[in-house]
Amino acid sequence: MSDKRRDERRPHGELLADVLAVLWQAGRPMTAQQVNAALGKGLARTTMATILTRLYEKGTLRRAPAGRGFAYEPVEDAAGLVAGRMRRELESEPRRDLVLKRFVSSLSEDDEETLRRLLLEAGDESG
Repeated sequence: MSDKRRDERRPHGELLADVLAVLWQAGRPMTAQQVNAALGKGLARTTMATILTRLYEKGTLRRAPAGRGFAYEPVEDAAGLVAGRMRRELESEPRRDLVLKRFVSSLSEDDEETLRRLLLEAGDESG
């Protein structure tokens, strides 16, 4: 691959984020062709189909038959996706208390206050 071509390639995570952004903005299921057109990057049909299939297999998207292929939509919104990632990271750590302590100590005052308020609201709802 030429150096110019390599420089034009975007990081894989950026492409996934762009695909998810298109689906969140659409607010409806979309086929690989529709997502590809909305992105406007001229990706190969097979590339887009592979990206969507991998996101489906990871549980990020759900799909339903549409013509000869599938239409895809996100399982969660952006905030839900990040929250799930945070939860999985926390669940993989044996010293959860230490991770939470370090996380809370790294928050800004505004974020810390928001977290306190949300914890109080969650306690009120469960009790």
